Amino acid sequence: MDISTDSIPFAIALLILGTVMLYYGAEGLVKGSVKLAFRIGITPLIIGLTVVAFGTSSPELVVSLSAAYQGSSEIAIGNVIGSNICNIALILGIAALIRPIHVKMQLIKTDIAIMIAFSILVFLFIIDGEISQFEGVILVVSLFAYIYYNVWLTKKNNKKIELDDLDIPKSKTDKPILDILLIIAGLLILMLGAHTFLEGAIRIAKYIGASNAIIGLTVVAFGTSLPELATSVVASIKNEGDISIGNAIGSNIFNLLMILGVTGLFYSINTSGISYLDYGVMIGTSVIIVPMALMGMRISRMNGATLLLIYIVYIGYLFTNLQTYD
Repeated sequence: MDISTDSIPFAIALLILGTVMLYYGAEGLVKGSVKLAFRIGITPLIIGLTVVAFGTSSPELVVSLSAAYQGSSEIAIGNVIGSNICNIALILGIAALIRPIHVKMQLIKTDIAIMIAFSILVFLFIIDGEISQFEGVILVVSLFAYIYYNVWLTKKNNKKIELDDLDIPKSKTDKPILDILLIIAGLLILMLGAHTFLEGAIRIAKYIGASNAIIGLTVVAFGTSLPELATSVVASIKNEGDISIGNAIGSNIFNLLMILGVTGLFYSINTSGISYLDYGVMIGTSVIIVPMALMGMRISRMNGATLLLIYIVYIGYLFTNLQTYD
């Protein structure tokens, strides 16, 4: 087997190593940030809806920022569009195949509606071929508005987030310096992991003759969505469907607002490498789960199979039409 630095096995090894580093870097960042936030008096509610949410989306954010910094913003936009398609069509599809997912009307009226609305907004932003810094500001402001809304809604419904749910100590006996070191280590591993992951992805793109946009939509999107896939599969096995669908919808909203928004604040994102078909599939998969959920207030195994088929056909189309993404 050819294991030279120019070979596919080496590129795949970089991709796998980068994925592992992204996972453990995010773990360290989340745990350190959550413990430090608790230590300085931030409530579990705010920690759960902000610190944890930001931390778990950090792999996608760091990968997209790194890609844009390296002049490969097509990977950044492809990562977001591809991840959103993956979260619904692949991850939710697999989760529903394992066990039908019961859906609450509140989720359809709020989070799914918000996801669809911002999916359409992003589509309107990219019509001119880029997401500008001003549009990045709009997305970031929308992100904070969404977080504020969630905090308000949670308080209104008297929901509680317990310390045990966040994996943080009930006492503050540990030294804060350990939390800070964990955050720093997590960030460093994240950045190194993002660089390694992207290096592997770009090498694969060059080897198979695919554009950066294609790699962003497929390999990068799938790699950064692996934590969500694991979470949703485990939740379905445990008959915790709320977590499966909430994880997918919440991740999609954060991808659109935080990943594109923050990346857009620093770099204008070139979107010309992404086709209208890709945006159509992203919006279409977001919309199609509404009638699915309304039929019996659940996403059935048949619905799951349909979503999975959509993903397989879409990915198959991308790799059989590489020349259209040059």
